[in-house]
Amino acid sequence: MRHRRLAGLLACILFTGSAGVSASDSLRVGNRVLVVGDSAATVTALLGKPTHKSHSSAARGSGRGSKRGRTARGNTAHGEQWQYRRRGRVIVVTLVAGRVSDIDDRSS
Repeated sequence: MRHRRLAGLLACILFTGSAGVSASDSLRVGNRVLVVGDSAATVTALLGKPTHKSHSSAARGSGRGSKRGRTARGNTAHGEQWQYRRRGRVIVVTLVAGRVSDIDDRSS
C-alpha cells in the first residue's frame, strides 16, 4: 500500500516537472497536424508568419536519443528556427533543407 502511494507521488512530480517543454514529432493546429518532414510552406500555411527566425547549427533531435537528424558528415545540420507565440506558449519549429526536423512546444 505504501509503495503505491510513493509511486503515485513520484508520477505526479515527474509529470509536473515535464509540463514546461514538450519536444515532439507533431503539433496539432486546429483540425490539422504539422509533422516532422512537412515543408516550410506547410508550416506557413498552418501557423502563419513566424514572430522570429534564427539560423542555427545544432544537432537535430538532440536530447531525446534520436538519430533522425544526423547527417552523413556528422551529427549536426544547418537549419533555421521559426518561433511562434500562441496562447501563452512558444512554438519553435526547426527547419533543415526546407523541411521540419523538430517541433518544440514551450511554456512562455
